[in-house]
Amino acid sequence: MNSWKEFFALEKEKEYYKKLHDFVEKEYATKNIYPPYPLILNAFKLTPLNETKVVLIGQDPYYRKGQAMGLSFSVPKNIEVPPSLVNIFKEIANEYHAHIVQDGDLTYLAKQGVLLLNASLTVEEGKPMSHAHVGYEELLSNVLRVLNEHPTPKVFLLWGGYARGLKKMISNPIHLILESPHPSPLSAYQGFFGNNHFIKTNEFLKANHMEEICWIKKDYEEKMKK
Repeated sequence: MNSWKEFFALEKEKEYYKKLHDFVEKEYATKNIYPPYPLILNAFKLTPLNETKVVLIGQDPYYRKGQAMGLSFSVPKNIEVPPSLVNIFKEIANEYHAHIVQDGDLTYLAKQGVLLLNASLTVEEGKPMSHAHVGYEELLSNVLRVLNEHPTPKVFLLWGGYARGLKKMISNPIHLILESPHPSPLSAYQGFFGNNHFIKTNEFLKANHMEEICWIKKDYEEKMKK
């Protein structure tokens, strides 16, 4: 498997995917569904399979208007940064002894090889987890299988009970699995803060002769100017 395009071409022929596609089409036609339809596969478009270095798994998209953009934890730059993402930025700031002032658009991470993957790719407005059991489970399993079997070492960031439950699908010893509580305000102080996952990720990438991630947007933008 060399690309997500190839992957989805195969998935589209499977019965589960056809049912999922029909369900999603009907939902968008009759309800307010997020993210905007063109952004459903945004994570895969921005982070090609062969360029994926880090996999960050969220549960489902933000369910309020204007927030979801097809990338886990990310919101458009004109939208207030959600609490979990605030805590992610706090941990990055603590690890790198930096003062971070930036918007919540994580496209800059996706472009560096961080696959910002939600387990469910769509959600109904105001109804979290409303699309949790409509076929996305099989899609996620197949995505993780491809990532697990891919020959390039990757870091899997599993935050919170749901993401940690997916650990059994990552069996290839070339990959690094980093687990901690979720960055939500309800659990961030129970082990997310201080997990050093961002430094550990870059140490692993460096050890495997791969380019490190610029976790701070300003650093990425400065690097791109050079």
